[in-house]
Amino acid sequence: MASKLPTVAIIGQANVGKSSLFNRLVRSQQSIVAREAGTTRDNVIGRVEYHKHSFWLVDTAGLKDPNDAFEAMIQDQIVEATEAADVILVVVDSTQYVSDHDRLVAKKALKSQKPVILVVNKVDLKGNLPDDEFKRLGIKNIIRASAEHNIGTYDVLDAIADNIPAVSEPVPDNILRVALVGRPNVGKSSLFNNLAGKQQAIVSNLSGTTRDINRVSIKYHDRDIELLDTAGMRRPGKVEVGIEKFSVLRTLQAIEEADICFLLMDAGELNTQLDQRIAGIIDEAGKGMAIVVTKWDSVEDKTAYTRDEVAPSIAHTFDFVPWAPLIFTSSITGQNITKLLEIALEIDERRHQPTKTRVLNKLLQECISAHPPAGLKNTHPKLRYIVQTDTTPPWFVIFGSNLKYLHWSYKRYLERNLRETYNYAGTPIKFSFRDEKQIKANRLKEQEQSTQE
Repeated sequence: MASKLPTVAIIGQANVGKSSLFNRLVRSQQSIVAREAGTTRDNVIGRVEYHKHSFWLVDTAGLKDPNDAFEAMIQDQIVEATEAADVILVVVDSTQYVSDHDRLVAKKALKSQKPVILVVNKVDLKGNLPDDEFKRLGIKNIIRASAEHNIGTYDVLDAIADNIPAVSEPVPDNILRVALVGRPNVGKSSLFNNLAGKQQAIVSNLSGTTRDINRVSIKYHDRDIELLDTAGMRRPGKVEVGIEKFSVLRTLQAIEEADICFLLMDAGELNTQLDQRIAGIIDEAGKGMAIVVTKWDSVEDKTAYTRDEVAPSIAHTFDFVPWAPLIFTSSITGQNITKLLEIALEIDERRHQPTKTRVLNKLLQECISAHPPAGLKNTHPKLRYIVQTDTTPPWFVIFGSNLKYLHWSYKRYLERNLRETYNYAGTPIKFSFRDEKQIKANRLKEQEQSTQE
C-alpha cells in the first residue's frame, strides 16, 4: 500500500519571496514532479526528497482575487492551504515591519493547529529587522533565510523534517487501488457509486480515511479492489489566471496512492488543458491509466458525434500517452461500467508480466541493426545490453557508452518496439541509461578515496 506523502504549504503576502523559497527548496533536490501547463507562472507543486524524508511542497504565490481583496484571498486560498497541509511555512520579508496582512496570515496558520514555521526571508538585504519584531506574530519556530542566496535553506528543511514522519517502506498487499481523477462535475462520484453498488461483495466502506479522498473496497473476480474517489477537487471559480493551485493537490495524493488511474472526461467538454496536465502527472508517476469518457448518454446526436469521430481527436490531444486505452461510459445507462474493472485487472496484469533478458537483448540488437543510433563525429552512442529491473511501472536499464548523445527520439523508437513485443497497453514504461565508462570512472574514484582514507 502506498503511503500518503506529507504536504508542506508556503503561505504569506505578496512579494515576500514565497516562489523563490519554493524554487530553492525544490530545485536543490532536482525532484520536480508536477509543472503548471499552459501558464507563465512558476511551478507550484514539487516533490522534495531530504535525507530520509519526502514531501509535497506547495506554493501559494500568484493566487490573485479578481478584486484584489486581500481578505477574500485569505478566505479562499490560505484557509484551503492550511486545511490541505501537514506543515505550514509562513514567509515574511525581513526588511518590512509586521503588517496587518502578516498578522492575518499567521493567525490563520496557527488556528489550523498544524506545525507552523516562520521563515524570515531576505536577511541578506540591508535594513533587515531582528527576530523580536516577528515574535509578535506568535509563531515560536523562527528561521532567518535568504532564498535568493541559499541562506538558511537547510535549516528550513531540517525544521520540516522534524515535523513529518520519515519515509517508511509500505507493507505490500494484494489490493489493487484504482483512483477516479479528473475535473469537477465529470461524473467521478456517480461512477464511484455505480462501481461500488453493482458489486455483490462490498467488503468495507471507508469514507474520508484520507483527507478529501473517499474510498470503498470491493471484490471483483476474487480480486480485492479499492476505489478512490477525488470528488473534493474543485473548480477555480472566478479565478481566471490559470488553475487554482490546491485544486490539483488532492488529485496528486490519490494518484500517488493508486496503482491505476481512470482519467474521467465529460463527453460534453473534452480535451481540456487540465485533463492533459493530470494525464502528464499520471504518466510521470508511473501509474497505469485509462481515459474514460463519461456521460455518453447525454450526447444527443450520436450519428454525427460518434465514437469513431471523437476518438481520433482525443488520441491527438493525448498523443504523449498513446498507450492509454480509451473507453466510453454512462453511469445512467450502465454502459461499460463493469468493463472498467476488467480493464483495471488487465492493466495490472500487464504491469506485472514477466520478461526474458534473452528476448529483450535480441530485440535491442534488432532495433540497432534496423536503425543505428545517430550521434556526433566519432562519438556515436553504443547500446550493449538491456535488463528489466522493476515492475509497476515496468523499468528497463540499458548499458552502453556515449549514451548522453542518445537522442530522445531514439528512446521513443526503443519504447515503440518494446511495446510491440510485450503488450504494455495501459501503463507507462521507464528507461534508464548507464554509461559503462562513467560507471568505471566512478568505481576508480571510490577506490582512490578509500585508499586515501
